[in-house]
Amino acid sequence: MSVRLEDQGLAEIASRIEAGLRLSEADAVRLFQSTDLHALGGLADLANRRRNGDRVSYILNRYINYSNYCILSCQFCAFSRKKRNQDGFELTIDQMVDKAREAAACGITELHIVGGLHPSLPFEYYLDMLRALKSLDPRLQLKCFTAIEIRHLAGLARKSIPETLELLRHAGLDALTGGGAEIFRQEVRDAIARGKETAAEYLDVHRTWHRMGGHSTCTMLYGHVESLEDRVDHLRQLRALQDETGGFSGFVPLPYHPGNNRIPVTSAPTGLDTLRTMAVSRLYLDNFDHLTAYWVGMGLKLAQVALEFGADDLHGTILEEHIFHMAGAQSPQRQTEADMIRAIRETGRVPVQRDTNYQPVRIAK
Repeated sequence: MSVRLEDQGLAEIASRIEAGLRLSEADAVRLFQSTDLHALGGLADLANRRRNGDRVSYILNRYINYSNYCILSCQFCAFSRKKRNQDGFELTIDQMVDKAREAAACGITELHIVGGLHPSLPFEYYLDMLRALKSLDPRLQLKCFTAIEIRHLAGLARKSIPETLELLRHAGLDALTGGGAEIFRQEVRDAIARGKETAAEYLDVHRTWHRMGGHSTCTMLYGHVESLEDRVDHLRQLRALQDETGGFSGFVPLPYHPGNNRIPVTSAPTGLDTLRTMAVSRLYLDNFDHLTAYWVGMGLKLAQVALEFGADDLHGTILEEHIFHMAGAQSPQRQTEADMIRAIRETGRVPVQRDTNYQPVRIAK
């Protein structure tokens, strides 16, 4: 092995990784439990370099949240508000177009759009929003809506999930976001997001979109009340759907932030836990090409370290982020392209601008 193992209990698993064999759930739990973080990182880096070499991607994008009004009351969420709350907001389509126009002038290629399950906006609002944003520039990629939003929109439209997705795609939807996966085990979902869709319902929305030829990302929110086995079960279900459809373009592990919510957890996951989660995800998700170190959630410096633990993507320029910052994130609201390129080069990697589906656009100069 090219990776030095201090924890000899990893030797058998490491040999399977070296041989390119698929890991079991028991293997993944054992990796999570290992204290040999350097070896774990080395194995994950080996697996990543086999797929992606020394390239690390980023995207020029802008986040737009159209509203934080939501009919749900997920215990972990610091973003959602009710109509009676003074700090709730709702953007008009013209306001969204203004934000998008400003961002497009800066060279962005993607708008990433999510919101709460709004109690009164009609389905036509979402269609008109997509049409208006796409009309700015047909090349602008619209990555919009979580699975639970799609289910909400289907209810508004009184259509099936496939019919709703087809209407949205015709209006300009290019890709689905991966948010809202949280942790799939139902007992955990009940503890942190009671009333949200089930794991099967989340996966079915993505399955349907993939079968229509679309791509999406997927996520896992970790570091709250879940167990290591719960994390592995979550990864198992994502890997199974990827085996079935091949429609996930990337996986984004999201560290939980404990501010301003009702989960009895007082601290975010440690840096060690974040790196360990990144590494195990890379090793277990052997049918995913790309793994994102989400700098908004972990900070840019730790995201740089995550590039040695299996990640090959730093996400994007963002420009404006609400969800993590309302939960207490202290990272900046945005990064410039120069910041992203510099962060990647400092790790000895090659910066590559990508599109929404993680396809390379250009090698940064």
